[in-house]
Amino acid sequence: MEHSLTRSAGANMVLLAGRLLLSAIFLHEGATLALNFNATAEAFARLGIELPVAIGVILLQLAAGFSVAAGLATRLGAAALGSFCLLTALLFHTDFASQNELLHFEKDFAIAGGMFVLAISGAGSLSLDALLKRNCPAPIAALL
Repeated sequence: MEHSLTRSAGANMVLLAGRLLLSAIFLHEGATLALNFNATAEAFARLGIELPVAIGVILLQLAAGFSVAAGLATRLGAAALGSFCLLTALLFHTDFASQNELLHFEKDFAIAGGMFVLAISGAGSLSLDALLKRNCPAPIAALL
């Protein structure tokens, strides 16, 4: 695997743009769910999902979305969001007779794929991970 600090400036710009594009949907959705919390709780309840899970989804989308956007603990945030997308597709978008549900299923799988690629590739040099890696003791830097 190529080390993030040896990538070209262009490749690191593409990683930054990709991180921002991938994280935008989660930051937007998490903020929307949080700002409309009563409606969120009601919608989750209609699906049979308990309030603590709804709160967890909001926190995951906001925290991991920020993680990916900022490039802070990027691999962990991307893996979490990729897993979330797979679970969402498999649990909620399996009515393939509906073109809309099929589209949501496919989009969730595509986003998961992008997140898993990011989890493997890392955030690149234009990230908080890279900044911390350059300035932290070796044992901590090895985790980034």
